[in-house]
Amino acid sequence: MSYAIIGFGNIGNALAKAFSRNGIDVTVATTRDPESFAADAAAIGPKVMAKTLAEAVKADIIFLAVRLESHPDVAKRLSTWQGKTIIDVINAYGVPPEQPGGQPSSKAVGQAFSGARLVKGFNHLAAATLAQDPAVQGGRRVVFLASDDDAAAEEIGALAENLGFAPIKLGGLSEGGLLVQARGKSWGHLIFKDLVEF
Repeated sequence: MSYAIIGFGNIGNALAKAFSRNGIDVTVATTRDPESFAADAAAIGPKVMAKTLAEAVKADIIFLAVRLESHPDVAKRLSTWQGKTIIDVINAYGVPPEQPGGQPSSKAVGQAFSGARLVKGFNHLAAATLAQDPAVQGGRRVVFLASDDDAAAEEIGALAENLGFAPIKLGGLSEGGLLVQARGKSWGHLIFKDLVEF
């Protein structure tokens, strides 16, 4: 199984640290030339490799950690995303609620990444918290997952555990996804809830 993080801002950086901590290879990419952030990737650890976007989209499991308005550009990189799992880490805080099309942001992302299995997750924690070791006083930091595809949610739940987190599945995107969605000037009830499972 191969992994990529598209977007190397604060959240992408935090996710890369989780992979590095657990000795799991991960590709990081942006729309920029990888040489421009290769040193930052290398500073996290030897398992974090800066690559081009074209290389990153070949991964089996892709964390999408870009701004909401950037996701269509990433989606155009492949004609079909069949066989891939996309983890939507995007928060649409500040994006007017009528965009995109008045629907939850994950629905728009799912439509753009035609054929992919979509899981909303890893987006409810602030980047600084997500970057920390999820082992907390004998427990594990919680990450919430929502998906309309139960098998994809199971797969990403297993990955979350491998990264040291305690996954909690919230159900489908239209129900559970709204609990972890930031949008407009508001956010779901579970955004910023830093919980630990013992």
